[in-house]
Amino acid sequence: MLIANSGLAFSQEGGKQPFRLVQTIPLPNVKGRLDHMDVDVKGKRLFVAGLENGTFEVVDLNAGKWVRSIPGFKKAQGALFVPGLNKLFLTSGDDGMLRVFRGDTLELLDSIHLEPGPNRVVYEPKSKLVYVGYGGKDAGKDYGEIGIIDAQNDKVVGDTKVVAHPSELLLDKAGKTLFVFVSIADKLQVIDTNKREILSTWGVTSHRPGDAAFDESTSRLFLGTRTPAEMVVMDSKSGKEVAHLPTPEGMDGVYFDAGRKRVYVSGGRDLPVGFLYVYQQKDADHYETIDKIPTRGGSGTSFWSLELNRYYVAAPANDKEEAAILVYAPQD
Repeated sequence: MLIANSGLAFSQEGGKQPFRLVQTIPLPNVKGRLDHMDVDVKGKRLFVAGLENGTFEVVDLNAGKWVRSIPGFKKAQGALFVPGLNKLFLTSGDDGMLRVFRGDTLELLDSIHLEPGPNRVVYEPKSKLVYVGYGGKDAGKDYGEIGIIDAQNDKVVGDTKVVAHPSELLLDKAGKTLFVFVSIADKLQVIDTNKREILSTWGVTSHRPGDAAFDESTSRLFLGTRTPAEMVVMDSKSGKEVAHLPTPEGMDGVYFDAGRKRVYVSGGRDLPVGFLYVYQQKDADHYETIDKIPTRGGSGTSFWSLELNRYYVAAPANDKEEAAILVYAPQD
């Protein structure tokens, strides 16, 4: 295992930063922690979970302004926009609900009752299945679950038990493998989606693995952990850890930019300062920290849109500033 170089290559070489803050979009009257996001690429809308506010916020990215709230959630968490079905799937942890909205009008179509704890939600377009993680301690159980939803008719069609409440879900491009990250158990479980069975369970040496990203071309998973705050690189075929790099405290967002071969990690959740760390992939096993960009205190969650070529950081309200989305543009 490598302890990779964490020096700031851009600072050392005097080059420009990999990201530039190009816009700050206020979210009026949104209080408390912000959670996960997703984007409607064609409609240029960003959906933002106001976890403590009990809402999902809708941002018009073309106009650069907030347009409306979707209220009625108890612990708003996961967002998934599926353009091919014109549907928006939104989870709320405390009432165990996955709500389905019409994508264009945001009219409520269905309410799917699962169990407490729905958080991350992902979509597999070939099978038209939605996977959502829930259960565990939130549901009073000693195991978590991955619910499987037919996205066309909004019906639960199955589930798979995992070791505890899932904190992150990642699918491979073929839709055959689902990686389930279980923060509380320091584990990663690999599910065969056809058999709906666990293939492997791998331990993570750093504690509290949360958000993650996947570079399928090199078979590398990028895990953000909280204790210590690290970006861990793992072989997706064997579970072997190949590199560890320092990452922001309060990590809550990990993304891979395949075109630039970069990993982005945002952090600052529940802290007075926030940062966006940028890592350059040299090859499958070697990485370098090239910048540490200050964001705003409490700004843990983020979202990278390859199609829009923008990185969005969710900044909660504080004593001096209202909640906002910080929009960063890559500088090549």
